[in-house]
Parts: sequence; structure tokens; C-alpha cells
Amino acid sequence: MDQAKDTGELGLAGILVWMRFMATRQLIWNKNYNVKPREISKAQDRLTDLLQNTYTTHPQHRELFRMIMSTVGRGGEGDVGQRIRDEILVIQVNLEEQRNNDCKGGMMEEWHQKLHNNTSPDDVVICQALIDYIKSDFDISIYWKTLAENGITKERLLSYDRAIHSDPSFRRDQKDGLLRDLGHYMRTLKAVHSGADLESAISNCMGYQAEGEGFMVGVQINPVADLPSGFPELLRFILQHVEDRNVEALIEGLLEARQELRPLLLKSSDRLKDLLFLDIALDSTVRTATERAYEELNNAGPEKIMYFITLVLENLALSSDDNEDLIYCLKGWHHAISMCKSQSAHWALYANSVLDRTRLGLSSKAEWYQRILQPSAEYLGSLLEVDPWAINIFTEEVIRAGSAATLSSLINRLDPVLRETAHLGSWDFLMQVVMSWDSWQVISPVEVVGYVDVVEELLAVQNKSYDRPTILVAKSVKGEEEIPDGTVAVLTPDMPDVLSHVSVRARNCKVCFATCFDPKILADLQANKGKLLRLKPSSADVVYSEVKEGDLADSSNLKGDSPSSITLVRKQFGGKYALSAEEFTPEMVGAKSRNISYLKGKVPSWVGIPTSVALPFGVFEKVLADKLNQ
Repeated sequence: MDQAKDTGELGLAGILVWMRFMATRQLIWNKNYNVKPREISKAQDRLTDLLQNTYTTHPQHRELFRMIMSTVGRGGEGDVGQRIRDEILVIQVNLEEQRNNDCKGGMMEEWHQKLHNNTSPDDVVICQALIDYIKSDFDISIYWKTLAENGITKERLLSYDRAIHSDPSFRRDQKDGLLRDLGHYMRTLKAVHSGADLESAISNCMGYQAEGEGFMVGVQINPVADLPSGFPELLRFILQHVEDRNVEALIEGLLEARQELRPLLLKSSDRLKDLLFLDIALDSTVRTATERAYEELNNAGPEKIMYFITLVLENLALSSDDNEDLIYCLKGWHHAISMCKSQSAHWALYANSVLDRTRLGLSSKAEWYQRILQPSAEYLGSLLEVDPWAINIFTEEVIRAGSAATLSSLINRLDPVLRETAHLGSWDFLMQVVMSWDSWQVISPVEVVGYVDVVEELLAVQNKSYDRPTILVAKSVKGEEEIPDGTVAVLTPDMPDVLSHVSVRARNCKVCFATCFDPKILADLQANKGKLLRLKPSSADVVYSEVKEGDLADSSNLKGDSPSSITLVRKQFGGKYALSAEEFTPEMVGAKSRNISYLKGKVPSWVGIPTSVALPFGVFEKVLADKLNQ
């Protein structure tokens, strides 16, 4: 850890990758030797102490430290871990006869041996599976369902040093006693292995006491000092409503708690890690609560969806180091809601612009994750012989586990509503766009006919040559790809920049290039793979229909006429190595540079135009020809 923090972002990314591989059971560190629960708990306690200290001394990397802490248990002093051993014995052989669960032997004895030998986060899942099994009136399929949903298979149970071979089997008269005892035991397991579990995190901050009983040690956790006034009541409200079906009030409470915590997270404290684990748990609960609201939002109006977007966006901003753009987006959404309430004529257009900016912010965050984490995942994963599939989806899974994925889902729900309200249509054209300063206008391109092909990403086929006119439906278009030879149209749900390489190439080559925002239309196009379709784009829509093979001759893009010849004229060096925007001419620079120059004086003063300098035509050849470069 000392080396990692001194290395900076890259070193901490390596620690995160390693810890997440362990959390997702790709690495098994505690195999073939006996580690007492109190030793595991103490080791985790030391690790989380170190993390809280470096979180304070390296504020520029707080987001990475939070992500690392989300993969480990809180740990604790030896007594906290020792109770893992002690309480399982109490469950098996309770000295008080009226609470005797008579569970010796079978699965419980096998689990007991595993707990004594090498307790791990799997034990939290096993305990929950037992509770669910008992609550379902001893339906064994429920036991296996809970295990499977959390990544534990029969093979994994058999792989432990102290394997679990047997299925649970209890008597019906043991039900109440087992539920009570396993419920208590779950808190002990989570205290060590699940630092970011909401109930456990709240207990650690509020304080709790577990009495000793016979040979079982007692535990006393004191409340965190100097919590904000009314904060305990707010946490109790959250616990009371955490399972509510209507989640709006719960999410508001979760965000209020995070706002109250934020000043404390910026200060050094010997209980900082408990506050961090609580904040991580609150963050995670916002995400799960929002996902529970998806069904309700299916029939909600745009104002309601926008309000949920502000909640999730604020949650993401509270977890991010570089959150300036997210905060600007948050202000934009609040203004959009205000415009919607006042029935402003252009509220949907404004909201759509904020939506686009939010999407760009999410893309930026995803790119940061990819740049920081994926190289380390691939390097360490190959050295540690991690399953290739786990390496390939590493960053994707990190993103999906956070609030950014939830926010993206909400935005996708709102997008078609806004496009319909603002009469934007289901498509965004990147082909033959003409700008007039009163409004934007889309000029209908010449209709095209081609055979539909569906690809995951344009990048994968950019070097391919199609021997027949092809309409490509590509799920991913980043902007730097080439358009394959033989392609007459590219349709995608992605939104590459209108000045990106692929967009410019599409316009220059007269290839129809459009973004489709309606997943139903996109799915229908994909279902037409291999069929011959005619595309007729208009200013607001794309009309497509199946074409018979005999009608090919009537299609402008399929006529057998030989292409007209073109003559390329080499641009001559004009004597200057660099030009300011005022000097841009068609003889000196390309269309993209001239467009920026063209904007000057034609937009309101409050719209900033980037300062532009260009290397004119001929400079590259002139420099290469210089004798210094021979």
C-alpha cells in the first residue's frame, strides 16, 4: 500500500484491481492454511486503518480509495472476529434448553468447520441463504437460488478447505429459534466482512453492544463522536423505510444523510473509516432504491423522471472527485424542471441539451475508468491467471456497479419523451446538414438501398470491403473509425461528435449516417439483417421498406454506371507555417477549420468561439523536404 500511494493513480488502480478480483472470487488468498477469524478481522482492521489515513493525506485520489474500501470488510479488533467462532457454537449447542436448536452434524457442522478454519465474505451469503431457506418454509430451491444469485455454486462449496457437502435440514419446530440466532449471527458476519452493508455501517456509527455469554466474548462499539444534530434520527428513518416500494422519500433521506456526512469526510478522524463505510453504503442504497423505482417510472411524466435524474446525479457528484461538470448538469436539470413546471414553450429542447451534456459527462467518466483500470486489470489478471472473461469485463462491471449506470438508464428513459415533446424525431442526422442561423435544417439525402448487416462496433469492420451495397447497423461508433468500402449507410444508437472523423467522412462520401434514439426502431432494423431495404431520410424521420431484388436497377446508389473520375490537385506551400482564424481560406485550410472561422460574428456575444490556429496546406511536405530532415 505504501508503494501504491507513492506511485499515485496507477498504483492505487493496481490495488483496486487486486482487491476487486478477490471480492469477485477470482482470487482465493486464504487456501490450504488455517486463519482464525480474529486474525482475519484484525488484518482487515489494519488495512482499513491504513486506507483511512491515506484517504486523508492523498485527497486527490479519494474516489479510488472509496472504490478500494467498497471491496473489503471493515474488520475490527480481535474480539469482533472471535465472535464468528463463538456464535456458531452458540447456534449449534445453546446452553439454554428452550433455545436449543439441536443443529449438530450435517451442513451446520461442515459450515462450522469452515468458519473456524477460514471465514470469508462467502459466509455472509451462506447465512442469508439459510435465512431465506427457513423463511420459505424450508424450500431447498430457495437456498440454492440465494447462493447462485451471489455467485456461489455447489462446486465452490466443495472447493473450500473445509468443504460443505450437505444440504441444510432442520425441523419445523426449530424455525423461530434459528431465524433469531442466524439474524444475530448475520450482524456479526457483516461487522467483519461487509463494511459497506447499510445496516452494519449504521450500527458501527451509532454504536452497539453485544453481550458476552458463557465462553463467548462481548463486544462494545462506541458511537462516532460529533455526528450532526438529528443525524441518528435520519439514519433510523432510512432503516425503517429501506424496503419501501415508494422510494422517493427514502432517496431524499439518503441524500440528506450524505450531505450531512460530507464535511466530516473531509476531516481527519480516528473513526473516519466508519463514516466512509456509511457513505459508501448510502451511495449504494440510492442506486438499488432507484432501480426498484423503474417500474413506477415506466408510467411517470417527464417532470418526475427529471426529478429522479437530479437525485441520482447528485449522488454521483457526491462520490466523484472531479465533479464540476456534474454539478453544472445538476443545475441545468433543476432549471429544466422549473421550465417544465412553468410550461415554457421550449422546456423540452432545453432539457434535451442538458441530457446531451449529462451523457458527455458520463462518457468522460467511463473513459477515465477505462484508462485507469483496464490496463491494470489486463496486466495483473494475466499474471494471476484470472479467467479471461473476468478481465475483459472488469471496467464494465465497475461502471455498472455504480451510480453512473443508474443515471444512464434514467436518461435513456427520458430521451424518447423529450424527443417526442420537442418534435426532434427518433433520429439525429449527421449527413448533409445545412446551418442557417435562424434554425437548424436537415437536407434529405438521396435515398439509398442496401443489404442490412448488424455489427457490434464499426471499428471491427472498418477495414472490410463489402461486395454489395450495405446498410450497417452498428451498436458502437466512437468517431475515429473508417467507413468500410461498399457501405451506403451507417445507423447507430451512438452519438459521435459531428466533427469527428467518421462524421466528416460520411458527409464527404455521401454515406447516410444517422443516430437512432428509439430502441424499438433499432431492434426492428436489426431484425432485418440480410434483407434489402430502401432508406428514405427526411428532416424528421427515416422511412425504410423492404425492396425486391428486381427493383435494384431503379436505385440511384446501385446503378452500374462507372464512377466519375476526379483529379487531385496538390496544395502548394503558401509561405506561412501557421495561420490565425482571420487568414483561413479554402486554398489554405480545410472545411472544419473554416467552419470555426465562419462562426465569428454570426453568433451572440455570449457564445464563446474557440481561439483557432491552423497549419496550412503544404506545411507538412515543406518541413519533410527541409535538409534538416533528410
